[in-house]
Amino acid sequence: MSDKELLDFGLKYMSQVEGFIKNNHYKLVDLKEHYCVMKAEVRDESLNPYGMVHGGFLFGLADTAAGIAARSTGRKAVTLNANIEYLHAAYGSYIKAVAKAIKIGKTISVYEVLLYDDKEVMVAKASVDYFFID
Repeated sequence: MSDKELLDFGLKYMSQVEGFIKNNHYKLVDLKEHYCVMKAEVRDESLNPYGMVHGGFLFGLADTAAGIAARSTGRKAVTLNANIEYLHAAYGSYIKAVAKAIKIGKTISVYEVLLYDDKEVMVAKASVDYFFID
């Protein structure tokens, strides 16, 4: 698929998704094979009791961006393992996640996800392993 076709595929997929992803306002910005950029609007319900973006919100965004990057292959995948390092308190109107493959295998691929606030401060770094189920 061309980059435009991949992005169109991703946008269509995201428009149909319900539940956690939709409720947390995760939006697809760019999609190429094994690469994804997403943004999430930060709302009051995205914050922890101290007024910072909740770690679970960041983790969910990282996992989702990596999952869409894995899905860019046309295959279905599930998270096998994931970890995140919180680097800086996250504030602002949105969080951006940039996911890219760092190891591509036949059944397992590994993605690195860097998360930035709206001032381009890196707030977290995640590694997500995906198992392809088809």
